[in-house]
Amino acid sequence: MIRATETDLDVVTFADAWEQLGKVPLSRIRMRPAPGTATEADVVAVRESPSRRICELFDGVLVEKAMGAAESFLALHIARLLLNFLDRQDLGIALGEAGQLRLWPGRVRVPDVCFISWDRMPKNEVPDDPLPDLVPDLAIEVLSRSNTKKEMARKRLDYFQAGVQEVWEIQPKTQTAEVYTSPTKHRRIETDGTLEGGDILPGFTVSLTELFGRLKKKKK
Repeated sequence: MIRATETDLDVVTFADAWEQLGKVPLSRIRMRPAPGTATEADVVAVRESPSRRICELFDGVLVEKAMGAAESFLALHIARLLLNFLDRQDLGIALGEAGQLRLWPGRVRVPDVCFISWDRMPKNEVPDDPLPDLVPDLAIEVLSRSNTKKEMARKRLDYFQAGVQEVWEIQPKTQTAEVYTSPTKHRRIETDGTLEGGDILPGFTVSLTELFGRLKKKKK
């Protein structure tokens, strides 16, 4: 499997490394352990520390996951819809915003929501591993203000190179979504549109009107 090899490039300065990370806000880059030296064990240690921070691991750098209250709420609502669907259609499992996944050695990503089919799980059961070797069929990201375009482009590239079939990016600011079938090929779903599971999750749908409407109290 072909994977990105940013480490083969001439990364000489911190600015070079920051560019490779997707210019994420510096407030999300952990300095301990020093950037470039972090390991998968550090990912687990930070999560189990009193801070309980959820981090991704990219080329030896720990990057804290971005998630605000509204983004977390939207992700939980999508996850609830997905779990309800999977109760009826036993196609696999859903993970939430703390589900850290090893896409390949040294690369840990954390979708806000994801679906993993039973076929992708050894022995058709959820592994008892803090960083399981699992690649989602569908990865869903609810974008926050601190997510940069370059960061998300880098993340999509990782997903598809690992074997993810589709990526949904939910944009609370515009109340729209982008459905990616490759790192760059995508279609836009407008506010009055519906996300559809297609061949991955036949029959599963998410109405954007209903989804974003949940951010306000319903009128009686």
